[in-house]
Amino acid sequence: MSVRSCAAVSLAILSTAASQAALSQSYALDPAHSQPFFEVSHMGFSLQRGSFSGANGTITLDRAGRKGSIDVSIDTATVKTSDPRLDTRVRAEDFFNVAKFPTMTFKSTELAFDGDRLIGADGTLTMLGVTKPVKLKVDNFVCGLHPFTKNPLCGAEVTTTIKRSEWGMTYLAPKGVGDEVKITIPVEAYRQ
Repeated sequence: MSVRSCAAVSLAILSTAASQAALSQSYALDPAHSQPFFEVSHMGFSLQRGSFSGANGTITLDRAGRKGSIDVSIDTATVKTSDPRLDTRVRAEDFFNVAKFPTMTFKSTELAFDGDRLIGADGTLTMLGVTKPVKLKVDNFVCGLHPFTKNPLCGAEVTTTIKRSEWGMTYLAPKGVGDEVKITIPVEAYRQ
């Protein structure tokens, strides 16, 4: 093979690798606009809600190739409800045990797309030192430019429902505090 042929092949390989890398884009969660909240039954009479203010993570998307990854961590000590006394209770050992388990994480194993639109993710949720599979539903997925800063970002609403007992959080379940917990995460993430 001539030097010219080798150079042409090398250039083609580099060009293909560069174009594939350009298809994959990385986004960082904006914690101010990505605050997870949850709702759970209280003795079967009402739905009570709480939230976390410490979500961080990275989302990598190749929309054309219909692949990517999600890696999110939540600071469990930021959990809050409508009552400061209850905040102390849910941070304690019987619930989130924030002293021993200061974070919970979600790591995707596979993303689901409808065309180039993200609609779901399979992965694992680690909470209280236990890792279990979960499925996330992604609604209202949209990407564009922030209207003020003109920075590229994507947004969505992500939901899942889990049974907290599967992660070892069994206190007062199911009669006092429901076992089934719906988690919703409004997401805004800026392209890196």
